[in-house]
Amino acid sequence: MSCGNAHETDCSEVLGHLYEYLDNEMSDDACTKFRQHFDECHPCLEKYGLEQAVKKLVKRCCGSDDVPTDLRSKVMMRIEMIREGESSAAEPAS
Repeated sequence: MSCGNAHETDCSEVLGHLYEYLDNEMSDDACTKFRQHFDECHPCLEKYGLEQAVKKLVKRCCGSDDVPTDLRSKVMMRIEMIREGESSAAEPAS
């Protein structure tokens, strides 16, 4: 995924390491680089917010940081289906 704009840190790099960022498993320099990217890139910031919300929801529902893989996959598939539906609804008819 890319927003189409040039950034110091590419969108694919940010999204590829998003969970490391969310889980505070990155160096301070990398975190700073990612925060700067989120300040510049609305699509990546939106994806970060979505992933953060899912993580909080699962933690609240499951009561621990250990999220069952199948639960996370199901939630993410449903979110993607909803987002694809919103995306296609926003596209002009040909």
